[in-house]
Amino acid sequence: MKPLHKIGAVVGTTALSVFTAAQAWAATAAPAVAEVTETVTEAAAEVVPVVDKGDTAWMIMATVLVMAMIVPGLALFYGGLVRTKNMLSVLTQVIAVASLAMIIWVMYGYGLAFGGDANQFISTGKFFLAGVTADSTAATFSEGFQIPEFVFIAFQMTFAAITVALVIGGLVERMKFSALMVFAIVWLTIVYFPIAHMVWYAGATPETTGLLFDWGALDFAGGTVVHINAGISALVGAIILGKRLGYQKDVMAPHSLTMTLIGTGLLWVGWFGFNAGSALEANGSAGLALINTFVATAAGVLFWMLTEKAIGHQGSLLGACSGAIAGLVAVTPAAGNSGPFGAILLGAVTAVICCLFVMKAKPKLGIDDSLDAFGIHGLGGIVGSIGTAVTMLPALGGPGAEDYDLGGQLVIQIMAVGVAIVWAGVGSAIAFSVAKLVTGLRVPEEVEREGLDLGEHGERAYNY
Repeated sequence: MKPLHKIGAVVGTTALSVFTAAQAWAATAAPAVAEVTETVTEAAAEVVPVVDKGDTAWMIMATVLVMAMIVPGLALFYGGLVRTKNMLSVLTQVIAVASLAMIIWVMYGYGLAFGGDANQFISTGKFFLAGVTADSTAATFSEGFQIPEFVFIAFQMTFAAITVALVIGGLVERMKFSALMVFAIVWLTIVYFPIAHMVWYAGATPETTGLLFDWGALDFAGGTVVHINAGISALVGAIILGKRLGYQKDVMAPHSLTMTLIGTGLLWVGWFGFNAGSALEANGSAGLALINTFVATAAGVLFWMLTEKAIGHQGSLLGACSGAIAGLVAVTPAAGNSGPFGAILLGAVTAVICCLFVMKAKPKLGIDDSLDAFGIHGLGGIVGSIGTAVTMLPALGGPGAEDYDLGGQLVIQIMAVGVAIVWAGVGSAIAFSVAKLVTGLRVPEEVEREGLDLGEHGERAYNY
């Protein structure tokens, strides 16, 4: 047996050899391990965007729903509100002007609104959809997920189409069809496309990001872009055109509230695509917009009817339909920026304000906003856009942080509303002036008395 001190020496020498070998291996392997670690880290950092089939399917469905809002939804809603002799003219105006907007959108509208970095007021690029293919994509709000660009283009196209069609509500029963088409071309170009860019375009730099987007204005689905834009333009048009013959003298009751209710229902159903689709994904944000679109609209229906009763009228079907639209308009900018109870509050308040304006203030002003395009869409859009700052409050179930600055956001919302009002007002005045120079605005007096169905289109909505 070896002495213990010799065994210890052998063990110590062996351990030293092993330790030295381990050090040498570590020194050799360290760069390789570091390189692998760096590669894995970089790969994790580089999120490769993917097109999600669920998001794509939802956005296609949302686009189709918005299309249903226009034809037949808006066409029947507006058509039922006019007199029998003008029903067909309204249906024709809605389908024609929406179709015109779609063609202009793919020619240059998408390029001006979302085509690429230029400045805070407009884009310049992708005219005639240059560079857009079945493989090109548009970013969603979640990093790493995208949808096909053609789907995004089509979705936004329906917004442009319905917005210009909404303006018709202030102009019916007296404007030339040819003048409306000229107006639509000019108005889309100088009013709608720039406002869409200012509100929704996220550029690569602050200098190329849309002006109102850069300010931090909240507009989930179009309070400024669609409703204030259309409502203010309809008001300007009503003033420039003047009153219908017999306004506030003859009976001008809606000829078919049945049609109007059908149109209201189609608008409400289609609005789920409008609001929930603006999440650009099939996710919780879309679900929030979905339920808010239910409850804000329901509140609008009930509170418009209650207001009618409070001011000495009976709760009416026309009031219920008007309240539904007021609630839908109000929740549009807040759809993803509010909890359900904030949406109920917003729909109720907007319905009361719009009802009082339409039934009390409008007759005194004497402005013939025929189908209350301003009284509901314009005024409702203003209330909804400003009220969106309030619905962000966590106390109302909104998504705002605990340190949410209500005062600061209110200022931003009011500034954004002001820009939309001024831009739409000035731009629409220019568009109506161009139409007046090219075709004249109003139909002859005899055509207005006979009805635009026969006078402008040579056919009737009803043949008995």
